[in-house]
Amino acid sequence: MGSCDRNANSQEIAHGFPWQADVNGRHTIDSMSEPEVWLRGPIAEVPPHLQPVAHSLLQCREEIARVLDGMTPERIWFAHANAASIGFHVLHAIGSLDRLFTYARGGALSDAQRQALMQETQPDPDRTAADLVAAFDAGVIRALDQLRGTDETTLTAVRHVGRARLPSTVIGLLFHAAEHTQRHVGQALTTSRLMAHLK
Repeated sequence: MGSCDRNANSQEIAHGFPWQADVNGRHTIDSMSEPEVWLRGPIAEVPPHLQPVAHSLLQCREEIARVLDGMTPERIWFAHANAASIGFHVLHAIGSLDRLFTYARGGALSDAQRQALMQETQPDPDRTAADLVAAFDAGVIRALDQLRGTDETTLTAVRHVGRARLPSTVIGLLFHAAEHTQRHVGQALTTSRLMAHLK
């Protein structure tokens, strides 16, 4: 039996299984005793085929909150050698999620979204850990609302990305948004560990 299976079984005995999340995916049990989000059961009102997207984004939200907990602006915006800062990864994850979900709706980027894209690479020491956690949380909640409103019969509908109008589909964009968010959350976590020597 794999470690994931053992963990799931132990959680089943300790807390009951599966989990039922509220409409925003929040749980009241200590996160350190919980299984990962995808093992807690379905997210309320999210279509079945889009549950993995919701699970992924909610897992990212929890991990970002842990990474940023108590982190100073110095650590958030520190860029080591050729590596991007934690702040960049968080802002880019938020912005990309918004842009990809816009394309999934069949929309085009607004001037404000394009401006946000330009600003993601710029350090902003005035933005604290609490600010970034709140912004990430808000972005995930908006994404969950869109998932709930997505008709599963439209998942293979064609969508276009960027000014070049590169081809994708609704489901392609939603799943890419989830994996792209995971990628940058993982990079933020790795960067925080590499910066352990900073005071």
